[in-house]
Amino acid sequence: MNRIIITAKTHPVLEQTLVKNGYDVLYLPSITSVELIEIIHTAMGVVVATNIGIDRELIDRGTKLQWIARLGSGMDHIDTEYAASKNIQCLSSPEGNRDSVAEHALGMLLNIMNNISRAQRQTMEGKWIREENRGTELKGKTVGIIGYGNTGSAFAGLLSSFGVNILAYDKYKVGFGNNIVKEVGFDELCSRADVISLHVPLNNETLKMADSSFFSTLSH
Repeated sequence: MNRIIITAKTHPVLEQTLVKNGYDVLYLPSITSVELIEIIHTAMGVVVATNIGIDRELIDRGTKLQWIARLGSGMDHIDTEYAASKNIQCLSSPEGNRDSVAEHALGMLLNIMNNISRAQRQTMEGKWIREENRGTELKGKTVGIIGYGNTGSAFAGLLSSFGVNILAYDKYKVGFGNNIVKEVGFDELCSRADVISLHVPLNNETLKMADSSFFSTLSH
């Protein structure tokens, strides 16, 4: 049976396209891990977001599984190595949410630099604390981006209109520098950047990347 289980809310076009191509689709955006484990043996493919973790137990129960698809980019909640040992392909769609993640990162940066959340809370309490909440403009600042994949490059694109200097480092990518983004080494980025934004996947290599050693390299 060519059954696919969709375990998260997604655009109707996904289910429609799969059905059009002859797949039996179970659209269950509210399903829990406990419920999924009871039916995963019927599926050749499963589509997940961050609401469902795919561990060894689920993979073992998915005796017909051929692939696991991730809505979004992060794969840290999926045991990809164990899946590969079972010849199960793991796929992600980092291009799908790169713009929304980049916009969210920009929103958080502007929020921090302009004390928006703090000022809003104080205003709700009837306080008007103007001087202490004066912000800092992005223009003229140097922003360092660690990880220049889908979201990192999208973030750089948004920053380009703010008059900032953009530095970027990616351990696995070279030759991406252009007239907007300067490709630099990790140490140079840390020593020069006023703002650092990390856009890397969570895995054994990046876990606790921002440790005491990382912060000790920051010059200001």
